[in-house]
Amino acid sequence: MGDQHVGTADDGTGRAGASQPPVDRKSLYKAFAAALSGTTMEWYDFAVYSAASALVLGTLFFPSEDPYVATISAFSTYAVGYVSRPIGGVVFGRLGDIIGRKRVLVITLLMIGIATFLIGILPTYQHIGTTAAVLLVALRFIQGVGVGGEWGGAVLLSSEYGDPHRRGFWASAAQVGPPLGNLLANGILAILTVSMSADSFLSWGWRVAFLFSAVLVAFGLWIRLKLEDTPVFHALQESGDRSEKPLSDVLTTQGRQLLSAVLARLGPDVFYSLYTVFIISYGVQHLEMERSQVLVSVLIGSGLQVAWIPLAGWASDLVNRRLLYAIGAIGAAVWSFVLFAVVQPGSVGLLIVCIAVAGILHSVMYGPQAAYVIEQFHPRLRYTGASLAYTIAGVFGGALAPLMFTLVAGPEGRGAFVALYVAVACTLTLIGLALGRNSAPQEDLDYIGADQSEAAQS
Repeated sequence: MGDQHVGTADDGTGRAGASQPPVDRKSLYKAFAAALSGTTMEWYDFAVYSAASALVLGTLFFPSEDPYVATISAFSTYAVGYVSRPIGGVVFGRLGDIIGRKRVLVITLLMIGIATFLIGILPTYQHIGTTAAVLLVALRFIQGVGVGGEWGGAVLLSSEYGDPHRRGFWASAAQVGPPLGNLLANGILAILTVSMSADSFLSWGWRVAFLFSAVLVAFGLWIRLKLEDTPVFHALQESGDRSEKPLSDVLTTQGRQLLSAVLARLGPDVFYSLYTVFIISYGVQHLEMERSQVLVSVLIGSGLQVAWIPLAGWASDLVNRRLLYAIGAIGAAVWSFVLFAVVQPGSVGLLIVCIAVAGILHSVMYGPQAAYVIEQFHPRLRYTGASLAYTIAGVFGGALAPLMFTLVAGPEGRGAFVALYVAVACTLTLIGLALGRNSAPQEDLDYIGADQSEAAQS
């Protein structure tokens, strides 16, 4: 394995790809861990913020006599982290295709982690008035910019080290990050809420969850700084086939692929926001449940996803990826109506079951999603294309969803309207899948050579 070398390979443009060293299993596992740790930290930060938005941030930074109004304000700030993502997608996506995946991922990891840590020490409205809300929005904006450049690079890091014929499984490393981050965030919040009084949690306990991000950042940096850039990017460098203007190249030559990837992400983003974000405030305000009970329910659903996502990614390498994705989208649309129909006030057991099933259905979409998105774009434009798709969909999907759920549900908690919103998003996902293309492993092999792919499997 270690002494195999790759000969030259035609890159599809008439050039011969440069000889590349094979990928050993140690590097492959490092890439998997680097992608997983980065997105775990990213989604830990977003999950802890979203849960805190539903629990305490509205009260602390947007005080209002009406809890409904305070929640709306907190979720609006939550959306800022998504709205700012396209900036990161444009800036860091372009840099990722020009200077490499690894360098950009170190920068984005630091941006997200530092912003989250600073939220944990931020004075509240009680101490500095409206300035507190302004600073919270600014830090949330910085978080979003970092996240906008993180996902595309994390996906490429694991998938471009792995065998392109098994892209669904290797790319799923970055997809496990969200439920794992959500698991950590809600787990810590659940421990904090049950181990201290409501006054203590409101006063200082919530800050512990934000400060913990420093540990995840340190671990992620330790792994990423030890890793070389991907074989595909090295081959692009040596063949001289990197794009100097990847943003305009994506927009002018791969418009349909971009539209397909954006639409494909809408359903999963909106559905995820339903059973991990909105359900927290809905469970407390309309289902008469304790905060800890709802958080534990979300915790269980996220725990199941840690196993289901790579399983779904692996399955998508065996069957048509678009078909599996579409099955998940249809299931999510239907299950949203079931969830609100069967869960009644105080029925914690039913809530746990419904969130668990929702997590599995989301996994059927989310496991193959990373592979599906990046394989819509040519290797020389992947970082930019994937980042644009991720961030644009985030604005129209995940950013608006908690706010729109709260608005369409209203003070009365009209669950059927929320389910209808999810169904529309999933329908758009089905349209996106119909516009997309199937996997094309040969595009990678034209750069890195078939021998390297075989070495990665050995």
